[in-house]
Amino acid sequence: MKANEIIEKIEEKYPVSFAENWDNSGFLVGDREWEVKKIFLALDVTDETLNRAIAAGADMMITHHPLIFSGMKQVTAGDFIGRRILKLIENHICYYAMHTNFDVLGMADLSADLLKLTKRQVLEVTFEEENRREGIGRVGMLPEEMTLEACGRFVKEQYDLPFVKLYGNPEQKVRKAAVCTGSGKSLMQEVLRQKAQVYVTADMDYHSSIDAVAQGVAVIDAGHYGTEYIFMEYMKQELRKMTPDLEVETMEVSHPCRVL
Repeated sequence: MKANEIIEKIEEKYPVSFAENWDNSGFLVGDREWEVKKIFLALDVTDETLNRAIAAGADMMITHHPLIFSGMKQVTAGDFIGRRILKLIENHICYYAMHTNFDVLGMADLSADLLKLTKRQVLEVTFEEENRREGIGRVGMLPEEMTLEACGRFVKEQYDLPFVKLYGNPEQKVRKAAVCTGSGKSLMQEVLRQKAQVYVTADMDYHSSIDAVAQGVAVIDAGHYGTEYIFMEYMKQELRKMTPDLEVETMEVSHPCRVL
């Protein structure tokens, strides 16, 4: 199957038009006419994931985060991004990224499903047409009222994480939750507007977190990788349905942060 045929199937369900304007989702490296027999999925193109894709004999690599975010004036081996681009091409691996278009059309509900949220709504609307509303994150009701500490343990268990960080009173009771995978600091005003009691997200800095608590919202920071590595297994199942004749392999889960 040609890379372009796979891309068409992906974009039929996850159109790049749903990506944010600042994003760089889509086909980023290679030739759409290259033949693909095996796809390798990872959260990012790193030296480690790229070497695993090569060792696996992959012809196409698909990640959540784009390897190329901003404009590049040169692609050389003197730059770590350039080295990875060259290595992809040298090994005849074409490369595709599914970032904020997947955040909107996949990750938001996937994360809400993990937290078993009911009565869910879009946290930040990025698309609205007639009766359809799409966007980043979700807000809804947890399965039951629980303390913040219990909620932190629930998040840790549901995402299968080594740790989470809590901001707020551990004994505070919470039921209405907002969730945004990856960096969610910019959505805090929406979290406040929708009166969530706890916000599950990642990359929350100290001041943003204590300011959230001061305004009545507890924070559970589950880590950027911790909230988004679920992309890999989910897309493996999606691709097996879209392209049943192709092999699909994922990078093993390996949290980049350790707590000593």
